[in-house]
Amino acid sequence: MITNKIKCVIFDCDGVLVDSEIIGIRVLLGLAAEYGVVMEEQEAVRLMSGRNLVEAVAILQALTDRPFAADFIEQYRTRSYALFEKEVKPVEGIREVLEQLTLPFCVASSGPVKKIELNLRLTGLLPFFEGRIFSAYTINSWKPDPGIFLHAAATMGFDPAECAVVEDSLAGIQAARAGGFRALGYASEHSAAYLEEAGAEIFYSMKELPRLL
Repeated sequence: MITNKIKCVIFDCDGVLVDSEIIGIRVLLGLAAEYGVVMEEQEAVRLMSGRNLVEAVAILQALTDRPFAADFIEQYRTRSYALFEKEVKPVEGIREVLEQLTLPFCVASSGPVKKIELNLRLTGLLPFFEGRIFSAYTINSWKPDPGIFLHAAATMGFDPAECAVVEDSLAGIQAARAGGFRALGYASEHSAAYLEEAGAEIFYSMKELPRLL
């Protein structure tokens, strides 16, 4: 049973700590468009955010008869990392939350460690998380499987019921709920309904987060 007393906070990275989620989605859709694939941005966010990149690419590949290039994922990494360097910013209000948070906290992401560290460094948030960065690539388990959150909680020394997961993706909320975590959904007008349906407690501004913990 999930307790009311939260002892640890597990943050997703893309879209929760840094605004890299939409940058990555746009790069992915731009690459896929070269093969005739058309998908609405918000639909791509719903279907692909939080998931393994290979799965996201497979979703797009299924929409065209033209096979993607063998280096499609490498092209994505190159283009997205270049854009991160130019455009990525911290999510509004997150620095203030981290500065005031007295509970232990960490980051657990479906992205590779290199990407997590890059975006945290570019946004000035890396010092908050050094030594407490958990990547799905390390354990080969991706959301909506709860493995990455279970791994993070165990390493931090807490049971899932003692932890809150802060997520913005459907796959992430599904993973949190499947693992027995309290799921806090950082939502937009586009995502609120499906995040809530998946079991998230919805909030729209990082200013609201401290009162939920």
